[in-house]
Amino acid sequence: ITLISFGILIIGKYKLLDNLIKIIIIVLTLSTIIAVGAAIFNTTKTYSFQQVFPQGTLEIGFLIAFLGWMPAPLDISAWHSLWAIEKQKGVDKKFDTKQAILDFNIGYVSTIFLAFCFLGLGALVMYQSGSEFSNKPGVFAQQIISLYTENLGGKFSIFVAIAAFTTMFSTTLTTLDASPRAMAKTTELLLDKPSKKYYIFWMVLLALGTIIILSYFTSNMIQMIKIATILSFLTAPFYAIANFILISSKHTPKEWHPSMEMKILSYLGIVFLISFSIWYLMNL
Repeated sequence: ITLISFGILIIGKYKLLDNLIKIIIIVLTLSTIIAVGAAIFNTTKTYSFQQVFPQGTLEIGFLIAFLGWMPAPLDISAWHSLWAIEKQKGVDKKFDTKQAILDFNIGYVSTIFLAFCFLGLGALVMYQSGSEFSNKPGVFAQQIISLYTENLGGKFSIFVAIAAFTTMFSTTLTTLDASPRAMAKTTELLLDKPSKKYYIFWMVLLALGTIIILSYFTSNMIQMIKIATILSFLTAPFYAIANFILISSKHTPKEWHPSMEMKILSYLGIVFLISFSIWYLMNL
């Protein structure tokens, strides 16, 4: 998937990414909704919705890892800003700030919806299944497909497989473009020297790094995901503060500065992120 995504971005650049990701997300959404619907109608389990607070190190670690990418990492704000600029440059000349905000809101709400869908799939099919899942990605994937086939029937397992593949493909494709794009912009600002080569350099570096890391963590994929999500959560306060400073600074037109209500919400969010991070570090 990494190599395919790399080829798509090298050949088609942002324009192809923008068009392709829309198709992928539509397929992902439809297949996920069908899979969730099948899981709801096929389940015979009863569930308790009683609130359970994490107490031990294991539970706290899981919660932080869960929050790290739910519904998306906080640096998505920077990614979307760069995509909006790129879209305005070559894809849609009339793409303005209002459209960018609407585009972000639609994407973010859709991400939340899909996150709930996958949470539902896990609760309806994987939870209390009695299966002990492997740390190896290949074995784990086979276990998931088998489990869903057993619970939902063969005719619905294809939708689960499509949902799983499009999730991985869309994540790889967007990340392989967004992270190098952000690093390229950072390099430009630091060196004060614009160049398209920065994007290629960072994308090659990220692709190679991804392949090496995946090879290293082949035997323990869950550990790799935990590390990535926990680090993502612990860096979230930095992104939140940086975003807030930027959107409230002279670099942002006054008309787009946050309202007082939004500022209060932002302060509360930053305090929440910092407090949660400190709480996690104290409970290691």
